[in-house]
Amino acid sequence: MFEFGRDLRKLFAQARESEDLGWVELIGPELLRAEALRESIDAGRVSCNRPFETEHRAAALWREHARRTGAAESLERADRCAESLARSAANEDQAALAAIDQAAAAMLRFDLCGGPDRLDRALALLAGVRQPRGRRIASGLAAIHARLKARTARLAGDVDCLAEAGGLMDAAVQSDAADDLDLRMDAAGLALETGVVRRDVRLLDQAGRSLGALVETASPDHRPLTRARALALCGAGLSALAAIAGHQAALSQARTLFDAAADQFTPDHSPLDWVAIQILRAGEEAQPLMLLAQAEALTQGGELVLGAVARERRITREIALAEAVGDLTALMTLETRLRARMGEAAPLDWSADQIGMAEILLARRRLTAAPVADLGLILGEAAATARERGVDVLADRAERLLAGAGA
Repeated sequence: MFEFGRDLRKLFAQARESEDLGWVELIGPELLRAEALRESIDAGRVSCNRPFETEHRAAALWREHARRTGAAESLERADRCAESLARSAANEDQAALAAIDQAAAAMLRFDLCGGPDRLDRALALLAGVRQPRGRRIASGLAAIHARLKARTARLAGDVDCLAEAGGLMDAAVQSDAADDLDLRMDAAGLALETGVVRRDVRLLDQAGRSLGALVETASPDHRPLTRARALALCGAGLSALAAIAGHQAALSQARTLFDAAADQFTPDHSPLDWVAIQILRAGEEAQPLMLLAQAEALTQGGELVLGAVARERRITREIALAEAVGDLTALMTLETRLRARMGEAAPLDWSADQIGMAEILLARRRLTAAPVADLGLILGEAAATARERGVDVLADRAERLLAGAGA
């Protein structure tokens, strides 16, 4: 007779012994947090046979929990695990692993909350690490270094820097880190971005092949989140190309890819992945206000990049709906709400609200021909604040809005 509880525990015990953490994509955030906490506690026990390896594993689990939920506590626990590993490292290989965990935690903080200084600190930390003896650890060091350089290249906005970072990515993918799916995803994303900027068919083909391979190898039954992330990236790339070419059929295909990505999991399984897909969708079509409000609610209070972008998308949609029916009262109510919370908003949320204020002013001008004052100041400050935090998506939105208003 099949004993579900006992057999499930057996499967988990086998998974815990494996270095591959792909199985965590199948469990929800609560169980993932429990697993991370269990590993952290085990690492501190006197009876633990491999405390360094156990804490290294705990750090990875805390990072994955933070990546999916944005939980500040999980980010802090990942930092503490990495710092503990750095203190207890007994040889060059362990010191390198500790540095990888520290750099990965800093990179995740940047991805979730912005702050380019976090990338600089991570790169400085890696620069001080001696070359490890283990080939896989050396490959892991090269992989995290390449991923950090890709992010700094994006912030620099320099095509040559992007190309250099792409070379580092390609070298890392060809090494023993080739099974690092996050590395392969970042490499494909960078090739796609650089290909679009440079109109480089070779890079676009490379990105397409890489993403296609990721989708093919990431089974929905074993790697639903990796598959969803790859599908969403495919959709983002296709929509960018469709916008450049004005190709409606390609835009429709991009929407299909976003739908497929969202179908891989439920919002409670990975809230931030779900929010990211809704934001990508909102960039290409008028999303229902209810979905954007849900995305904002899932990210509220965490000072998250995704939270600020969801906030801006929701405000923009609410303004568009009010303008469509000529409801000046609704616009005034929304403006009052934005003004009331600006003094307490975190920097990125403040930037999103500033963009919202500008949208209200422009909507009012279109409805009543009223003059717009201080638009340049409002949007300029919003863009500057977002750039300081390394959040180009908000800064670009503010600058495009200002350019359009000027036109």
